[in-house]
This record gives sequence, C-alpha cells and structure tokens, in this order.
Amino acid sequence: MNSKTKTARRVVGVATAVVLAAGASACGSGGAGGGAKAGGFTYWSMWRAGEPQAKVIQAAIDRFQSDTGIKVDVTWAGRDVTKKIGPAIAARQAPDLWDQGADAVYAATAQAGQALDLSDVLGMEVPGEGKKVADVIPAKYLDALPKDPNGKNHYIIPYEVSSAGLFYNAADPDLAAAMPTAPATWADFLKVCDALKAKGRACLASDGELAWENGLTLDYLLAAGGVDFSALSSDKSGASWDNPAVLTAVQQVEQLVKGGYLLGGYDATKFPAQETNWSAGKAAFYSDGSWVTDEVAKQVPADWKMGAMLPPGATNADSMLFGFSMPRTAKNVAPAQKFIAYFQQQKVLGGISTEAGNITPRSDIPAPAVLADVQKALNSAPVRLTYGGVAGSYPTKVFNQNFLDLWHGKTSAEQFVSTMKSDQVSFWKSQD
Repeated sequence: MNSKTKTARRVVGVATAVVLAAGASACGSGGAGGGAKAGGFTYWSMWRAGEPQAKVIQAAIDRFQSDTGIKVDVTWAGRDVTKKIGPAIAARQAPDLWDQGADAVYAATAQAGQALDLSDVLGMEVPGEGKKVADVIPAKYLDALPKDPNGKNHYIIPYEVSSAGLFYNAADPDLAAAMPTAPATWADFLKVCDALKAKGRACLASDGELAWENGLTLDYLLAAGGVDFSALSSDKSGASWDNPAVLTAVQQVEQLVKGGYLLGGYDATKFPAQETNWSAGKAAFYSDGSWVTDEVAKQVPADWKMGAMLPPGATNADSMLFGFSMPRTAKNVAPAQKFIAYFQQQKVLGGISTEAGNITPRSDIPAPAVLADVQKALNSAPVRLTYGGVAGSYPTKVFNQNFLDLWHGKTSAEQFVSTMKSDQVSFWKSQD
C-alpha cells in the first residue's frame, strides 16, 4: 500500500538515502520507444543517472553491448517514468523495456492488460550458468503479485527486493538483556518493552505523521491472525471487520499506545525527527521498510549492529519488488528479453547488493550485512504483499487518518474497527 509513493518520496532502498539525486540524463538518444537501431532496444529507467542502481545497470548495459553487439538506448527517467509510460503506450511511443516497483508496473500497465507476459524470459538461460531465469528467481515473488486481466502475474522480472519489519540495534546492551531471544508472542514482546521502560528507554520510535510506516505493525499482526488486508479492505459490506481476529490485532497496536511504549512527542513530530532519535539510541525499535538502513547509515554509531525482525506471530515477510517490465506494444522484444536474462547472472545482479546496498531476489547473492536479517526472513517462507497490495485511493480515503487517530490515542481499538467498517462501506458505495 503506497510503496510507490514512498519510492518517490524517500527513494526506496537506494544508497542516496533521503535526498533524490537532482536531474535526469540519458545515454544514447533517450528518445521515444522504437528509436533503437536494428537489433537494439530502448529502455526507460526509474533511476536517475548517478544513483547506485543506475550505476549497476549502466555497467551491465556496457558489458551486454560488448558481449552481444546489441545497442541499448537508455534514458534515466527517474520516478516520473510511471506517469509517462501510459501516455507513451497510447501514443505508440513507449520504450521496449522499463523498470519500476511491481505495484507501479501493475497500476500503470498490467492492470489494464498493457504489460507483456514475460513467461518466456523465465524459460531463458542465464548466460554462463546452465540455469534458467526461473531457476534463480524464486517463483514465490511472482506468485504473490496480483494477476492482470489475462490471469498472468509475470509482468515483471525482479532485480531488487525490499521488505519491512521492526529494526533495532542488536548490539544495544539494554535490548540484549531484555531480549536474549526473539519474542515468540505478542505478550513476550510487551515484556521486552516493559523491561526497556523500567530502564527509562522507549520501546519504539515513531514519526507520528506516517500512517504507512506505523501501520506496518498492524498489517503484520492482522496477517499473524489469519487476516489478509486485501480481502479485509475489499469487502464492500464491511462485515470482515467483525472478525474477532481483526479486533485482537488492533488491540495489540493499542497496547503500544496506552502502555507508554512509544518515544515521547511522537504524535507531534515529522519525519525524520524520530528516525534520528532512534538511530541515536533513544528507542529500541523502529517500524519501517528495509531502506531505513541506508537512511541512518551515516547517523548510527560505529558499534551499531543492524537487526530486524517481524512482529511476533508473523511468519511471512512482505516483499516489494523492483524490476524490468515490457509494454505489450514493445517493438524489439527479443533483444530486450535477452538483456533481462543477462542481468540475472550472479556476477551482474550481485552489484545490486555490493554496489547499491540492497537485496536481490537470488538467495545465493548475500545481502549487505545490515540487511542479513531481512534476507533471512525473505528466504525462510512464502512472501506476502505489504498491506495485501492494496493501492488506489483506499489508503488516503479510508485507512490513513483512521489509523493515525488510533496511533495518537484519539480513538480506541473498538472505535477504530467501527469507523473503518462504516468508512469502508461508504467508500465502496462511492466507487460504484
């Protein structure tokens, strides 16, 4: 839910952290689709020239062109590529290849049947490895995606995976004493919070304006109780909110608020004030996406050891994919698909980890040390979509403010459930 919004605002997972690199530049003509020379293809990227991922991809392009003789006409379009791709397809001026987050690809093209099915790429050989793309990219990542009108979910081939959870300093002596092992239940987690509170430490830091980040814990707790947020939010009758497991999860979140476990002043701060406080050790945990490790990399002390865990009870890490997609109208399909397969080589894709500081979908490419726990969670079980993949206007019109009212202690768990139910019913009536 809204990961593509965060991609634009906070540059999800890039080593440049909070500030977007200025300007966009192009290699080659950078023009509209169809401008590639014979045997080549055009490519619009979500990254800006100079960003870590752009450097990795450019190096791969250079090697690919040298190895194959295929010309790649790449435009470093930046995050606005999502806004440009639809009109470009309509005008038959789209590139052969583009990249973005899976949710953005789905919303901009696949949902309307405008994305090419890349099943053929999964059957292609990864050069020099004697394996197919499907052998190195776990099927679970694509299986979790929503299907297009043709029942397909192979509209993206990922090269990077982000996730979310509770991040902490594993070298924090107070936390080590309070949490010798990961808490197995929510009650165990609250005991950790109580132990920290007894030492004058806050359990969680939270920039109170951020509904998406703070709501991640509720999303995970709902999943732990067997509730899928997508099914919950899409129920036009609202009856799904009457599920006792929903109230239980909301009450658990309410315990964090009423228990005084949040770092004081959280409800009156703006990002990144409390993230900074967390990195300074003023609170033990911070709920966010895995890009937080980059955001605080220059702030945490030298002895900080980044740890991450899912809220107790949750067993399936969420995944946010970034990867290659192709418009259904692509003119130079074969060479573009050849590049996608080429990029999946361990020695090429590994740059996403070693140079860009992020996790790849290949389990045999170690994540950066700061993301080792996140990769372990992603590899250990089937994955799920953050907030069940819910997007559109539902978050802003139904969830965000209601959740913040709960998070700020303005409403009770019971009031939150009741209001969500009624607001959801009204929302879906307005959509008919």
